[in-house]
Amino acid sequence: MLPYFLGCPSWSEAAWRGSIYAQGTRPTDFLKHYCQLFNAVEGNTTFYARPAVETISKWSEAMPEHFRFCAKLPRDISHCDDLRGQLQALDDFRALLAPLGARVAPYWLQLPASFGPQRLAELALLIKHWGTGSGHFGGRALAIEVRHPEFFAKGEAERALNRLLLDQGVERICLDSRALFSCNSGEPHVIHAQDKKPRLPTRPTAFSQAPQLRFIGHPEVLENDPFMAPWLDKVASWIEQGLSPYVFLHTSDNRLAPQLARRFHQQLMTRLPGLPDLPVLEIEAPAEQLGLL
Repeated sequence: MLPYFLGCPSWSEAAWRGSIYAQGTRPTDFLKHYCQLFNAVEGNTTFYARPAVETISKWSEAMPEHFRFCAKLPRDISHCDDLRGQLQALDDFRALLAPLGARVAPYWLQLPASFGPQRLAELALLIKHWGTGSGHFGGRALAIEVRHPEFFAKGEAERALNRLLLDQGVERICLDSRALFSCNSGEPHVIHAQDKKPRLPTRPTAFSQAPQLRFIGHPEVLENDPFMAPWLDKVASWIEQGLSPYVFLHTSDNRLAPQLARRFHQQLMTRLPGLPDLPVLEIEAPAEQLGLL
């Protein structure tokens, strides 16, 4: 059993057929195979649409008890005009995912760049409701990603945010997109990713037992090594402190995200020699296909 959680942005990438999934793998079987390779996944799917009850039942059958699904709160909640009007929607969403039990941890609230310091009172009320105002759903772990520049300016706005999260044991998600933006490429998937992903300073915080890292990588796997190195040291330190970090690896089109995640783990093993290896991939693609030559 790994002492930390490692995964990718999703499990449903058709492009992974022939690299980590067998060529003929059906989309309905992707999750089952993904759970054999990694122990966590970003729940991006719930940001765009609430899953059907039947879908959650199928997820529950496929996900082992030790697996972690970081479900994003739907964007009609996170990107609304006032979070204080979304408390019932929060409870309804948590009730919807309740069949997954402890596998949904932490929930993620990804706030837009327009959510600035003047709205911290809304966030404080949401956090209070999350922990104490929502009946038997209270106490579930929550992590928050902010994108407003003032929350990265090392001024009073950032200090106020950090105090709020630290006092409530709510994690601040660490996002690092430097490797992505180091890439000069005319490839449409790179340009699209650079247009969509935030370009902000890194904040390697640990406000709870489970610090969260989202690493947005360069499309060529080996080019990520210098950017991953400080995070490998940080994650190793967190594990040695008894924390349970979550680490998610992206690439611009996520075709090589599993290979980047495996490379992260292999390099982490050199810092933590007792760390167990990951399961063997079902199919190993040629090295040149994986960007490793």
